[in-house]
Formats: sequence, structure tokens, C-alpha cells
Amino acid sequence: MPSPNASSSSSDAESHPGQGQGRRHFLRAALTGAGALSAAPWLAGAEVSPSPAAVKAGIFAEPAQELPMVEEADVIVCGAGPAGIAAALAAARSGAKTHLFEVHGCLGGVWTAGLLTYIFDFNKPGITKEIIQRLDERDARRSKLPDQFVYEPEEMKVLLEEMCVEAGVKFHLHTRLAAAYRDGRKLTTVVTESKSGRQAWRAPVFIDCTGDGDLGAMAKCGWDIGQGGAECPCQPMTLNTLAMVRDASALKQFISFYEVTPENRKGMWDWHHQATEAFKNEITRAGFKPSYGMPTLFQVRENLVMVMINHEYGIKAFDAPAITEATVRARAEVFAVVRGLRKLGGPWEGMQVVATPEQIGVRDGRRIHGRYTVNRDDLAKGARHEDAVTRATFGVDIHALDKEANDEKAITHADFKFHAYDIPLRALIAKDVDGLLMAGRCISGDFVAHASYRVTGNSVAMGEAAGVTAAIAARTKRMPHEVAWSEVSSALAATQKKA
Repeated sequence: MPSPNASSSSSDAESHPGQGQGRRHFLRAALTGAGALSAAPWLAGAEVSPSPAAVKAGIFAEPAQELPMVEEADVIVCGAGPAGIAAALAAARSGAKTHLFEVHGCLGGVWTAGLLTYIFDFNKPGITKEIIQRLDERDARRSKLPDQFVYEPEEMKVLLEEMCVEAGVKFHLHTRLAAAYRDGRKLTTVVTESKSGRQAWRAPVFIDCTGDGDLGAMAKCGWDIGQGGAECPCQPMTLNTLAMVRDASALKQFISFYEVTPENRKGMWDWHHQATEAFKNEITRAGFKPSYGMPTLFQVRENLVMVMINHEYGIKAFDAPAITEATVRARAEVFAVVRGLRKLGGPWEGMQVVATPEQIGVRDGRRIHGRYTVNRDDLAKGARHEDAVTRATFGVDIHALDKEANDEKAITHADFKFHAYDIPLRALIAKDVDGLLMAGRCISGDFVAHASYRVTGNSVAMGEAAGVTAAIAARTKRMPHEVAWSEVSSALAATQKKA
């Protein structure tokens, strides 16, 4: 992969996607059905409202309409976060005509639109290994431990676009999932909304990678959230923020994992706790009490740092007004704290917010009911499964569910001895709806297990397995639950060997 700083002629730009005019040609392949979309038969003016008799108290009866069936696919992936990217890549590389829908203006979800910047449980084969290699080719990774590291979000955006285009994934940005329709038990159609209007899409297999289980819920799957059922309490949300400082080395006692290497990683969590406690004391000295009891700084590159200092409690991932209020509160808290630190002077002098995310970070969304539920006992005994799509090694990480618990202890670990465990393919296959897989934090699991497997290294591995399974099912005209694990594992091994 050429350096992003390398210069090239126009012919070089054509041969190296991602540079100059070549990048425009490169991305043109990803603009799916642009002509068809512009010609979609939707009205420019307002619809005629129904008669007063059709409007009940608190209900608006939306008039029925015929939607353009834009294009059929073999596999449709909803949500282009870490799980969705991997699912779409794996499906397309397995020969499936794959469409990927994303509500934001970039690929990557929490990695990019959410400014996560720190990745856990990433020491796995396949697409995780490929992403690490390609980030390193761009010098876009810090704290290069085998299983976790800091990365640059903007470089990740470009990398994911290039990977999807190379694989032939047809991705659609600024496109929101609006509805899902079944024929009996089988999911057959999704409806999206975008600047191109309201459009329908069909496929034999779908993958829910929305994080919050939006597709599964629209398809009428059963689901849980938080500690059980359809109600919180659930883990809090956090708004990560990028900031510039004058000299990161002068703040190294406050930056988690600042000097951690593969050779000296022993004791790294003690260093992390010391750094967060020192950072918390500085925030207190600036006159603030952070809503997150373990405020954290990560070094992204040179003097660019990520600031993680807030918790928003009791917010459901599908409650838009509550998420709006939480986002506004969180952004105000971040700016107030950064301004306060800047006023302290010394190593904080000149500290400046440079970017807040498009989306607040969500830890707890819907967990769609699958054909297996990953559970606390799996983690306690280190469960092994014949159809294991990955082995999760990240421990239980439960952020305080309310302010009172946060004051006592910001993070707990469920008080049992954790053992690395397998996530089976069955947990990725919807129980209530046929033709639907899940990948990422919306798979089938209980509250405690979810607090471990939700990290993005596991999401990528799950997405890769879901994509391969979906491609096999679509190609052979079967449902995902009818595909033998031996077929999936053989296909995964073959693709990972090529990578």
C-alpha cells in the first residue's frame, strides 16, 4: 500500500486506488445504481393528507404507496460498523452479490463515526489480521499489542472504503433502514430511506449488523436489552472526543497505555488505573466531577489524543429523544472539562477539542434471540462449541448502571473467574425469523456475556463468519440454519489462508 504522502502522476493514481483522480474512479464502482436512484419514481411534492376521518387521536394513517424495487442481491447487510464491514467483505469475497447499508456518511460505525480509537480482542485470523496489516502500512496504529491498539479514525475510514470497493461490496451511505417484511417466517424485503426516497430491496439472506438489533426488531424477532426483557437498566453511553494538546509526552502520566509495548505489557492494567486516577484528579482540580469514574486519555498520534470522560445513564439505544438529550449533555460536559483543563495551564495549556463524533457510543442495544444464547456460565467454564466462530478473550466489562454505582465503582466484572470462551454460529442465527443472521453486539446473549463479547475484535470475527454463512446459504438456496458448520469452517479457512 503506497504511503498517503507519496506523490504520483495521473497514471500512477489510476493504478493506486485512493490517490488523486484514481480514487474518484476507484470509488465510482461503489456508487450503487446512481442512475437508477436518481430516476426513482418518488414525488417531489407533499403527499395529499388523509381525510380527517382517517386520523385518530395520536395516530396518523400514512397513505399506502408503491415503492421502487431498486435491485435484488444475494446478501444484504444492514449496518456498516466493524461487524457489518466484515460480514459484507466475507460475503462478497465468497461470491455473493452484496449490498451494505449505513446511516452515517462513512463506513466503520463506532470505529469512525463514533471515534472509538481503541480496539480490544483483535488477535484473530482473517479480516482482523488484514486490517492490522493495512493500518500498519499506513502507520496508522499505536500501542501495537497483539490483541489491542489505538488507531487513527480518518485512516480507518479510507481503508474500509478501499477494502469494500476491492471486494465488490455495493455500499450505500446516508441510507437508513426503515422497515422489514416477511413471507411467513422468512424475511424477504427491507425498505430504506435516503435522499433517493423510500426504496425496497430483496435478498434471500440478510445480516443485522446495526449494533442495536434494528433489523431483527423490525422483522419481529424477540429480543432483550440490559439486564433482561425489553427494559433497562443497561450500560451507559459515552461520547468519545478527539483533542489536541501541546505536548503529549508532558501528559504521559495521565495517558493510558502510553509506553506499553508487547515486551513490557505485564502490569499494563495497573498503569491504566493509575493514569485514569491521575487524570480524574486533574479534572477535579479544574472544578469538575466527571460523570465517568475512570476518565481516560489515549494517544492517537503525536499530540492528538482521545478523551473519554462521560457516562449517560439509563438511555435506551432506540429512544431517539433520550439519545438526543444524552448527546447534548455529553458534548457540553466534554467541552466544559477541556476548557477547565486548559485554564489549569502547565501541560494542559492550549488543549483544544478538534472533533466530536457523529454518534454517541452505545454499549447496550437489543440482543436478538438466536438459536443459542451465549451466557454467564459459558464465560465461567470457558465453553467450547463445535461451531465456534471465534474465541472471546476480553473479560466482563460492566460500566456502572447509574450515578450512585459509578461513585462507588465505575466498572465491575461480575465477580467470577473468567475463562476465554467460544461464540457459536447458532448465536448468530435468528430463532424467530428465517433468512436472518446477526453479527456484533446484537447477537443472542445475556447481559453478562454481552459485556464481554461486545468489543469490536469479536464483532469482526462474528461478521466474517456470518458473511460466509450467508453467501453459502444464498448460493445454495438454503436458510442459514440449514448450512452445515463444516461448510462454513472450510470456507472460512480457505479465505483466511488467502489473506
